[in-house]
Amino acid sequence: MSLMKKLPVSHFKPKHFGWSVEGKVATITLNRPEKKNPLTFESYGELRDTLRDLVYCPDIKSLVITGEGGNFCSGGDVHEIIGPLVKMDMPELLDFTRMTGDVVKAMKAAPQTIIAAIDGICAGAGTMLACGADIRYGTPKSKVAFLFVRVGLAGADMGACTLLPRIVGLGRATELLMTGRAMPGEEAERMGFYNALFTSEEVLAKAQDMAKSLAEGPTFGHAMTKKMIVQEWNAGLDECIEAEAQAQSICMQTKDFERAYNAFVIKQTPKFEGD
Repeated sequence: MSLMKKLPVSHFKPKHFGWSVEGKVATITLNRPEKKNPLTFESYGELRDTLRDLVYCPDIKSLVITGEGGNFCSGGDVHEIIGPLVKMDMPELLDFTRMTGDVVKAMKAAPQTIIAAIDGICAGAGTMLACGADIRYGTPKSKVAFLFVRVGLAGADMGACTLLPRIVGLGRATELLMTGRAMPGEEAERMGFYNALFTSEEVLAKAQDMAKSLAEGPTFGHAMTKKMIVQEWNAGLDECIEAEAQAQSICMQTKDFERAYNAFVIKQTPKFEGD
């Protein structure tokens, strides 16, 4: 019997963003389209808690994050977040910045593969939700802007200085974080920020199709791959190879590994179940 608590899909009832589940795939939709889907104190906290709880929901195998109304996320709400921030003291500010960073930590700690479907504006904190995802699909009309310097802050926000260089390279990341300029969709794909470009009409469906495909795969193995990608960032080659040896040996004990072999023997496609 498993000692880890398990949460049913019905546990998730967020109030500050859209939530839907189809089969093994959940979709989070930022849904304040009249303001291009900005985040608030409440939605930050609820995102963090939802992502943390996904660790305990084995019925959800992958997650899509998107925005409503032709935009992804315009960042922190100017009036509901930035206005109050200028009146806070240092302990309060540190509580806030740690809380926003916890959202990205939770994204990387979740065993589910997370795919961002990005259209229109993806700015500020929205860019860090994109960076926190494992796969990013965009559109030609999307614009990605790490706007932190435009409001007098450092580009170092929610893990930007470690995540973005790993996605697009150090030189490109430095330029984007220091200028805060908007990066069009085609450039974002050339840089490697996007895995692929699709039209505005198809980007969400393509992300959900990928999520469904991954959810039908060896999801224990996918979770291990994700964990090792994160874990190996700050390790040397010897430590990485040893860690991967241990991870792979664990995966070799799964039923999915045995299913794949048995299917190969009889020349059939394996049906993975994630155990």
